[in-house]
Amino acid sequence: MGAQSGQFRLREDAIRFPDGVEAMYSVLVNPDSAFVVPHFDNGETVLVRQWRHAWEESSWEVPAGTVDGDEDPLECARRELAEEAGLVAARYTSLGVVHGAAFLTGHAHLFLVQSLTETDRRPEGSEQDMEVLRLPFVEALDAALEGQIIHSGSVTALCRAARALKIL
Repeated sequence: MGAQSGQFRLREDAIRFPDGVEAMYSVLVNPDSAFVVPHFDNGETVLVRQWRHAWEESSWEVPAGTVDGDEDPLECARRELAEEAGLVAARYTSLGVVHGAAFLTGHAHLFLVQSLTETDRRPEGSEQDMEVLRLPFVEALDAALEGQIIHSGSVTALCRAARALKIL
């Protein structure tokens, strides 16, 4: 299940910089998320492509989604992997946590997943036109490093996965 509109809230904070200057600072309170990099024994991975309204273009990304309420980020990763890619993993490795932008509060939890088996995809309503692509991991990494993948969380997750796999 994706993020509900009530999970996002704009907050305006009055702050004081070290030099004494005061200013208003906009903060978008947003939920945590999970980004999942599948890695098959043969060196392949999976990317998904979906339309991003705010960018007015389609985007290749790793499977990812928003944490629902008090859901554990690992459970979110499991759910999104099945929903978007039709995969179940026996091994999850944390690749750490990042923030998407300085004005966002949510944490993005990154995972490398291995020992994969296929299951039925269960895309959400907004994901019905989602494309799924299985390709060599190194091709996905090259696409991220060369700017063909523009989704920052996906670029970061692929780079961290490459480091964990000793490819970078």
